[in-house]
Amino acid sequence: MSDKRARIGFVGAGSMGQCAHLRNYVSIAECEVVALAEPREKTARQVAQRYGVPKVYPCGAEMAASEELDGIVASQPFTRHGVVLPDLVKTGLPVFIEKPLAGSVRVGEAIVRAVSRSGGTLMVGYMKRSDPATAYARSQIDALKESGELGRLTYVRILMPAGDWVAGGFTDLIRSDDPAPKLEFDPPADDMDEQTNRKYVSFVNYYIHQINLLRHLLGEPYQVTYADPSGVVLAARSRSGVACVIEMTPYRTTIDWQESALVAFERGYVKLTLPAPMAMNRPGSVEILQDPGNGATPRTIRPQLPWIHAMRQQAINFVKVVRGEADPPCDAAEALEDLRVARQYIRLLTGC
Repeated sequence: MSDKRARIGFVGAGSMGQCAHLRNYVSIAECEVVALAEPREKTARQVAQRYGVPKVYPCGAEMAASEELDGIVASQPFTRHGVVLPDLVKTGLPVFIEKPLAGSVRVGEAIVRAVSRSGGTLMVGYMKRSDPATAYARSQIDALKESGELGRLTYVRILMPAGDWVAGGFTDLIRSDDPAPKLEFDPPADDMDEQTNRKYVSFVNYYIHQINLLRHLLGEPYQVTYADPSGVVLAARSRSGVACVIEMTPYRTTIDWQESALVAFERGYVKLTLPAPMAMNRPGSVEILQDPGNGATPRTIRPQLPWIHAMRQQAINFVKVVRGEADPPCDAAEALEDLRVARQYIRLLTGC
């Protein structure tokens, strides 16, 4: 596709659809948004007019059947993915969805099978992987593991307090007075009672990013070994034996976002600090401490990273997937592992 722009169809014009995704895609030179599917007719017209989208459809299946597309961005509630995705992935086109893959392991497994049958690609929107800081941190972690210059990897800690994740990112959201459409949702998990299922859905909605990021920074799978009854601490152990912790809202911030990850080696560390998810033109930051020992002077490195935010880089990455220039940073099969890890945690937390 090097000689033409990728033709993208959009499914969903809610707050994330508009502000996290659509406004980024329409500014990428290598693609064009040619159609929008949205059941709220007034909202669809207003959003299409603002962003110069030429055609509007009431649903994604009709759009996919009517348009010659190269890829589809489907920004939908994750508890609808089992309903929405089968018609989209059977096109064989690359499809992008927000995290998580689904609201239950069983629905996630069905989605993975549907993607496999289609021969297409499903990219799951773990945008933290697309932040320039995360990409830089991962490259340095891999290099340090390979060289052994700071000793072995000993510990990974992720801290994610609740805070102002929007960071002014919805200031240009189009809001209309359309009535809320009646939507079909996926069935709840059949291996949990109603209360446990609510805990599971709440957990994956808010902390699945950290579940995924932990595996990404480790570079290997892990198992949950402990769930503190307070709901603040998740402890895990990686396949090679690295100790891991996710701290979930030990405190809150009202006008800030303080998410961070510490990847510790025997003689140093890589620290990753991430901005609010909807913050624009602001990457995360990285600090690396190298203490080689034997009398050598320790060094602290703080690289200057490009002024691009994770959501925009994620859109660029999906366009590369559509154009056949890259693989998804996270595909459906790996995203299914996140749902399984979350199920381990909830089982340890609740006993169910």
